[in-house]
Amino acid sequence: MMRFSTTGAPRVMLAAIPAAVMLFALSQGAYAQALADQSVEDRLNTLMRVINEQQKQINSLEQQVTNLEMSERGRGLPGAGAPADGAIAAGPQPGADGLPAPLPPLAQINPESSAPGSGTGTATGVPVNPPVPDNGNSNGGNLPPATDGTGAVGQTQKAAEPVRTQSEDAVVQSQQHTPLFDHKLTFDWGISDTYYDRRQLQLSGFLALDAIFLGNINLGETKSHEVMADLDTRYGLSDRLSVDLDVPYIYRHSNFIVGGAGGAASTLSDASANSSDIGDVNFGVYYEFLKETNSLPDLVGSLRIKAPTGSSPFGIKLQQVDADNTNLVAPSKLPTGTGFWNVTAGLSVLKTYDPVVLFGSLSYTYNIARSFSDISSVIGQTQPATVKIGDVVQFGGGAALAFSDKDSASVSYTMALEPESQTKASGSSYSKVPGSETTAAALTFGLNHVVNKHLTINGSVSVGLTPDTPNFVIGVRFPYTF
Repeated sequence: MMRFSTTGAPRVMLAAIPAAVMLFALSQGAYAQALADQSVEDRLNTLMRVINEQQKQINSLEQQVTNLEMSERGRGLPGAGAPADGAIAAGPQPGADGLPAPLPPLAQINPESSAPGSGTGTATGVPVNPPVPDNGNSNGGNLPPATDGTGAVGQTQKAAEPVRTQSEDAVVQSQQHTPLFDHKLTFDWGISDTYYDRRQLQLSGFLALDAIFLGNINLGETKSHEVMADLDTRYGLSDRLSVDLDVPYIYRHSNFIVGGAGGAASTLSDASANSSDIGDVNFGVYYEFLKETNSLPDLVGSLRIKAPTGSSPFGIKLQQVDADNTNLVAPSKLPTGTGFWNVTAGLSVLKTYDPVVLFGSLSYTYNIARSFSDISSVIGQTQPATVKIGDVVQFGGGAALAFSDKDSASVSYTMALEPESQTKASGSSYSKVPGSETTAAALTFGLNHVVNKHLTINGSVSVGLTPDTPNFVIGVRFPYTF
């Protein structure tokens, strides 16, 4: 049994309980009466404002989740709705757990404050038309703060962009050959080995009675390696515009094998030729028409110009290198360039569906006709002419899979179509070169590894699918970004 002292304090406390209950009931009754006095339209307006405020807080929570994921991946800075340098971003003040304070229940809304034409205009006292942010930083926590030039991920535009992992960025460079526009300077050094193996039937003789061949039938074979090392320097002029300069150096080795030594078709002899020189230097401009969002892909246009700085293939003479085999002829040197100026306009598209990246490209290369003082390969013969090689249409696409934040693999298909070349002697019209039309198709497998935030290793193996394509191309690149 509980006893109370004769002091007045417990009695006052007991008396206060009914009073508190009465006040709470009166308060709730007043709120309910105030809501009841509102018209249906006013109630709908109040409800819409509450829903609008709740949606804003949901957006703020989603932004915080994105910032936390980015922080755990080691990229970017805190954006809107997350603490930055000890300060809380503008917007609803967080509670003890760092999340925005919950909204009051609808029954506790003051109808007078939410009535049309009142000062606040929303159930929680937030103005219907929030104040204009100062310098893009005080925005109610609904939009990320504007960038201050430090490259923070909390930019207004980037808030709607999917966040690529480092391995997905490596795919952009290795497969699309497009720059990362958020990097000012990139040095991309690479080395590749291209291997050709061609066999063709060689006939040395004549037809008797239009049906019987008299002479030697030989199978000629050409094996060629082309090792190219190049340095591609890219510089970003803005977050959408970038330029680059690619300078290649090429070493070529070819081995020519043919039968007919000593007059016997089954006896083989061979000859080799080597050359090394600078290749065709090319310059490019890239512009990002669309930045990737949740609904739109990344769309980049490019314009490249290639100069004939390498040694030209025209005018190189074929010479007999084996006195015992008149069938064996080899060039005196090997070319390292095409001999033509050309302009290539391209368009590439890329869409990220983490962890999958889909990409495709389309380009058109216009080869500018050029006059040469000699295009003949016969020793002692000079044949000046104008040459126009066919314009090339190239297209392709593929997909990449990111295994982790640093590793990804890709597969792609590319096809290039080139019509016949044409030559024109002085004072005559163009005539087509038989057999010069080509169709090149290749399947490429790539593997990318991010070493650190600056260095990436991109390896690839390309397999030719048509006779006009190299048997294989093996290459590795080391893009270093600043």
